[in-house]
Amino acid sequence: MANDRNTILNETIKRLLRRDATTHLKKIVNKAHAADLSLVFRSLPLEHQRKLFDLINDIEQKAFLLSELEEYMFLDLIEHLTIEESVEIFNHMPADDVADLISKLPQEKADLILKKMNVEDSEEVEELLRYDKDTAGGIMVPDFIALREISTAREAIESIQKDYHDVEMPFYLYVVDESERLLGVVSLRQLVVVKPNTPLKDFMTRDIFSVRTDMDQEEVAKLVARYDILAVPVVDDQNKLVGIVTVDDVIDIFRREATEDILKMAGVGEDFVETQSIFRSTRIRLPWLFASCLGGVLASLVISHFEGGLKYFIYLAPFIPVITGMGGNVGAQSSTIVVRGLATGRLDVRDIWSVVYKQLTVGVLLGLIYGSFLGVVARFRFHHEVSAGILALVVGVSVLCSMSLAALMGSLVPMIFRRLDIDPAVASGPFISTAIDVIGIFIYLSIATLLI
Repeated sequence: MANDRNTILNETIKRLLRRDATTHLKKIVNKAHAADLSLVFRSLPLEHQRKLFDLINDIEQKAFLLSELEEYMFLDLIEHLTIEESVEIFNHMPADDVADLISKLPQEKADLILKKMNVEDSEEVEELLRYDKDTAGGIMVPDFIALREISTAREAIESIQKDYHDVEMPFYLYVVDESERLLGVVSLRQLVVVKPNTPLKDFMTRDIFSVRTDMDQEEVAKLVARYDILAVPVVDDQNKLVGIVTVDDVIDIFRREATEDILKMAGVGEDFVETQSIFRSTRIRLPWLFASCLGGVLASLVISHFEGGLKYFIYLAPFIPVITGMGGNVGAQSSTIVVRGLATGRLDVRDIWSVVYKQLTVGVLLGLIYGSFLGVVARFRFHHEVSAGILALVVGVSVLCSMSLAALMGSLVPMIFRRLDIDPAVASGPFISTAIDVIGIFIYLSIATLLI
């Protein structure tokens, strides 16, 4: 249903833009959700993006839309806004979103906007900008509910109604001491079911998960996902509560990290294709394709080494693509499983041998099944040849060895890379598939030479 709604919205807006029906466009963009509009913006030229953005009346909707856009679209849109317009929009954004967007602007413009923003908001943003953008400090929200442990449930509720009515995450109340050090947490559900005069210290949870400001954002996301919590508190070196990371930020982190890993595995960089210029895209993909090209050259040299056997047994050649293809697919599957497991925290580098053993076992079983099947195909395809039975054995054993070795490499190499503190995503794609192609051909022709 959501996809259908987005498609209809996209087509309607494009049709009205072609007709220059400004009145109808204004009604639609002001009724549409900013998240839906951000999807429409991706398929529109900059001129139409600016026109639609100017038609939005609600400042908060503009703010939400800017925070949902890709970086290149945000920079293009913000460029045609005046400093005053930018400041007005940023004043209606959460501080963490402002910090994220401000960091993408040229330094001179960013400083000018911060200078003109509300003092309290600009101080929060500047505080967040002190942290690396990929750490807990860089993604945390500085707005949270913090109360003293001697406060009663009634006082806590009154404080929420008076001082924290617009806080982003009201479901957790953090309990701190006089020095703002984190002591515990109280859920909103706990707060409303206890007696009004009960002090927070009597029913707060003291065993609380927290993260340091310098923890990598991916590790923070794994922690939130593992313990199924809506937010995790962020503390400094003195255990002073300085912010929280909410579940919506965690979703964004997983989405960005997954996209980044997928693009790395394909050897096309870390950014969306549409954000790259032609020359940048070419430069990023060139070395990875060179690795594949070099692998192809090595494979041709291997085949040339066995050309004498191929000359006399030409029916060996048709099975080369099958063997390399099956091995490459198994290697890609194993590496994808391992890379995803490492990225989401479901696999640990300390489990290297159990992971490799499992993937190797799967590769052997798959090799036995497909090796037997392709051996039968080879036997009946060349049944008129005297050595058809031996050919069937060569093909079957080669498929078994190739798929087993592919599963081994696909699981072992990413784990080794992670242990060496190298991004395991780069171990997949062209690197593994090319290596498996060369080794698969060598195994096939070596077995053929030995048996035939």
